[in-house]
Amino acid sequence: MSQRSFRYCPFCATPLENRLFEGKMRRSCPACGYIQFPDPKVAVVALIEQGGRVLLIRRGVEPARGMWALPGGYMDAGELPAPALRREVQEEVGLDVTVHELLDIFPMVNSGGASLGIVLAFRAAPAGDTVEVTGQDDVEEAAWFAPADLPDELAFASTHHLLAIWQAEQARQTQ
Repeated sequence: MSQRSFRYCPFCATPLENRLFEGKMRRSCPACGYIQFPDPKVAVVALIEQGGRVLLIRRGVEPARGMWALPGGYMDAGELPAPALRREVQEEVGLDVTVHELLDIFPMVNSGGASLGIVLAFRAAPAGDTVEVTGQDDVEEAAWFAPADLPDELAFASTHHLLAIWQAEQARQTQ
């Protein structure tokens, strides 16, 4: 299983066993019938545009430490995507943003290819006139990039995909 599994039932403390349930192996309690259903992680990222440039962050943590990515992070339980994205961007680069449309949904996989959850990608824009950014929290650096100046060291397939679309949009606008 890709997610951390319980060893003991959280209700009766009986050791859990692997059992087939609805076609999948699940950690199950033979005493009380509890079944552990792994919950996926949900992350949000923002394609933030301003003046023909896009905001990228250089990651200060694994995975992909030192590589460039779109700002974002994990949603907290009970949090909706737009507020989570605003919180993450504020924490990472100190920028207030307005979240716009959902651009795409990507699988989140670990280095072994196991599914961990999903990434929700949104278009966003700075909420005010200030577009100064500073790497904070788990970010080494933050910078605005023009389409022709994007860094080569991009962290994730979702970042590559979204930036390729963005570059094509920018090229069409300048024709």
